[in-house]
Amino acid sequence: MNRAVLTQPKRFQLYLLKPSHYDDEGYVIQWLRSAIPSNTLAALYGLAIDCQDRKVLGPDTQIDIFEADETNTRIRPERIARSIKVAGGLGLVALVGVQSNQFPRAMDIARKLRAAGIQVAIGGFHVSGCVAMLPGIQPDMQAALDLGITLYAGEAEGRLDEVLQAAMSGTLKPIYNYMDDLPGLEGQPSPMLPAERIARTGSRLSSFDAGRGCPFQCSFCTIINVQGRKSRYRSADDVEALIRRNLAQGIDHFFITDDNFARNRNWEMMFDRLIAMREQEGLFFRFIIQVDTLCHKIPNFIQKSARAGVTRVFIGLENINPDNLLAAKKKQNRISEYREMLLAWKAVGCFTYAGYILGFPNDTLDSILRDIRIIQRELPLDLLEFFFLTPLPGSEDHKKLWTAGIAMDPDMNKYDLEHACTAHPTMSKDEWERAYRLAWQTYYTPEHMETIMRRAMATGISPGKMMFLLIWFWGCVTLEHVHPLQGGYLRLKVRTDRRPGFPVENPLVFYPRYAWDTVVKHVRLAGVIWRIGRVRRGLKRDPNARLYMDAALTPVQDDDMDMLEMFNVTEAARNATTKVRRDAARVAARV
Repeated sequence: MNRAVLTQPKRFQLYLLKPSHYDDEGYVIQWLRSAIPSNTLAALYGLAIDCQDRKVLGPDTQIDIFEADETNTRIRPERIARSIKVAGGLGLVALVGVQSNQFPRAMDIARKLRAAGIQVAIGGFHVSGCVAMLPGIQPDMQAALDLGITLYAGEAEGRLDEVLQAAMSGTLKPIYNYMDDLPGLEGQPSPMLPAERIARTGSRLSSFDAGRGCPFQCSFCTIINVQGRKSRYRSADDVEALIRRNLAQGIDHFFITDDNFARNRNWEMMFDRLIAMREQEGLFFRFIIQVDTLCHKIPNFIQKSARAGVTRVFIGLENINPDNLLAAKKKQNRISEYREMLLAWKAVGCFTYAGYILGFPNDTLDSILRDIRIIQRELPLDLLEFFFLTPLPGSEDHKKLWTAGIAMDPDMNKYDLEHACTAHPTMSKDEWERAYRLAWQTYYTPEHMETIMRRAMATGISPGKMMFLLIWFWGCVTLEHVHPLQGGYLRLKVRTDRRPGFPVENPLVFYPRYAWDTVVKHVRLAGVIWRIGRVRRGLKRDPNARLYMDAALTPVQDDDMDMLEMFNVTEAARNATTKVRRDAARVAARV
């Protein structure tokens, strides 16, 4: 009697890991609930699921996919290596979306995996940025190659099949370089993460990119050199399908990670589709988007944003000194437009965030603090995020310094926009770092946080939600000493997961201090919640709270450029004002 020979399918284990980075004490920055989901992790997971469905490794090979974001999940290389070996030894660990500040941590994870004989690949902005902007192989990337780690530069759409098949056969190349061949996005598998992974973020927030690339030329930016200046887009069909898939698993809050969604060619088609889903089908979803300071000039953009479900908007304000903006090639930012743009977002009830860079050539400690106080008085801005002007690998700024041989900090872990990584023309390192600390302290005072909540109440924004965001930002910086974008709830520290070169602490010292620090932080946090909560309760009871008005909320007036300090505080501001008036006169003359 013939018997069919039953064979077990082969298993290939694919681990997609997004590494965190180390704090100044050498501990991995990790939380019970982190703030910002990784879009790269979502993009790679979506592509991997597509590879799994298409059985790109053959009909008899099963692809097991595991995803983890180290900002909210402990990564244990030894367990990963053991799992791959138990499953038959076929597998690949891909460290994805690795930024420059995360490269040292990625290498520390990779070393342990390579020591166990596991195939490892590293991709992301650091590898891609260095390949795009610098000649040859940089020393830290050469160290990876020497360990047998594969480096991947570029994007993975249409290319993941090749990498997985090479890993399956043990023939991975040392370097995959697709920087000169960036793929189109329309019709590609969409970014996706399982609900249980998204649940590890503070607001059950998922993310996706509706487009990649940016047409502007900001010298500090890496996106234009990694994703290109020619933008590429998903279609409205792609976005609708992505939203519906997430709604089916209970996810309805999204961060659209386009560096500048206002310049996405398909923005209106996408918004019209989302508006129809919300207004005709009654579906609920919310978005955070990123835009430029001229987005209000695009007809219907802000109005349709609100109808499509945008409730929070991040704006690359960067500075209020025109000389600084010009030095950074941020020519599209015009301080004369700031108030009109911010008031337009306020009019539709959106929370506004803005990035503000410290350390442009014209900056001094005094000028930085002066400008922040002007912003507090004259711009209707909710949340302001401060960053060091950092020469990130992949940016024009970094390339210029590297080419000129100007010293930059060799420790990539510090390239997180929170450390001074090169010298400033007028400020010492200590003074620059002091300016950074004082910037946060100056903006997030109890008095100004109360003002922001009053403005929220007056413009129809929930003071409770504003209170939450203000406390989040204050707590991350003041209690945890990390940027809010790297923040989260309940800092986790693993005693043995410390950066090489730092001693592993005695458990009798580590655990009592960790427990005490956690208690003290929560006591301080509770105090701030009580104080700001009292303001919120007062606003809710005040029948005149919606009538609040100040200089920032006052509608744009013809005499703003004469009366407001931001237009007169520096010669550059006065020159910019003169140019606006001259241009307006020319337009009027033609009419």
